[in-house]
Amino acid sequence: MKIGDKVRFLSEVGGGRVAGFQGKEIVLVEDEDGFQVPMRVSEVVVIGNENYDTSHVVEVKQKSKPAPVVEPEPCDLPITFRKPAEERKGGDRLSAYMAFVPIDIRELTHTRFETFLVNDSNYYLRYVYMTAEDNSWKVRAMGEVEPNTKEYVEEFGREVLNELEHCCVQLLAYKRDKPFQLKPAIDVQLRVDPVKFYKLHTFQENEFFEQPALLYTLVENDKPARQLVIDAQQLKREMYGSPEGESAQHAQGQRPATSFSSSGKVTGGRVMSGNGGNGPLVVDLHVNALLETTAGMSPTDILNYQLEVFRKTLKEHEKQKGTKIVFIHGKGEGVLRSALVNELKYRFKTYQYQDASFQEYGYGATQVTIR
Repeated sequence: MKIGDKVRFLSEVGGGRVAGFQGKEIVLVEDEDGFQVPMRVSEVVVIGNENYDTSHVVEVKQKSKPAPVVEPEPCDLPITFRKPAEERKGGDRLSAYMAFVPIDIRELTHTRFETFLVNDSNYYLRYVYMTAEDNSWKVRAMGEVEPNTKEYVEEFGREVLNELEHCCVQLLAYKRDKPFQLKPAIDVQLRVDPVKFYKLHTFQENEFFEQPALLYTLVENDKPARQLVIDAQQLKREMYGSPEGESAQHAQGQRPATSFSSSGKVTGGRVMSGNGGNGPLVVDLHVNALLETTAGMSPTDILNYQLEVFRKTLKEHEKQKGTKIVFIHGKGEGVLRSALVNELKYRFKTYQYQDASFQEYGYGATQVTIR
């Protein structure tokens, strides 16, 4: 407070300008009539020169103290709580399936399909889903499936069915926040038949979906599904129950199930030539011509063995350019023929193939020309 400041009284009505001071406690206030009224300094307040601009105050606060943090509403906070995985009795054995589900099964010829990975175990599954492209692979999806749940993978139409014919799923199993039994990594290749997506009976009732679905087993009760390609010697060992395979057959006086020569008509699974050695090689892939017994073998085992004979035959004659080989596979449901065509498309792409002569071999034969 200084001389000339405009003031007002706190305890009574009135005020004026500061005319002077009497000591430190008394201020002389001159009113409008020119009279000087002595007042205690504590009883007056300066009003004339007050500065109500608070911008400088705000600036000081901003420099000296950071702006307050606005706390988010509880409903805006991210959910960090993870419900513990539910486990079931018997779920410590791995079981997982690839499932194809029609979106509208009533319109099977036009509907699109959804792909799911079903995890029927107490383990988390980290997965990679791939399809074959020539001699390489393309990743279609990857992710994690929680225990005893199913994971949506993708939606597709019939235009990509041929891309799905040869697919592979790799799985890694583990548990979180608790000890668990170590499981080996799973690597399963599947052959998906596009024809099945046109047949209503292909899609069956199941315990995982409310609607019918086509299921392919990846692993069941810790046992991975059989691979598309199996080792022929291993199959023989399993069939004959001997670690020595063919040696055990000879020791028991049995002939090998299949033998090959360079030419001839088919006799009991052997390859022989027709027309005096000038005709095509002929290989009968009927199981009864290849194996003496199929005891203990599943349909998949038999198909894999037939494919192994097919591959071995082409391999043995790969340097004989122009050679024609007729494979008799029979008509049946066309499963074996479809498998042979897939092999020719992806494994033996340079070879030419066509239906063999109907007059000589009927409907169930395919002729391959080595190129």
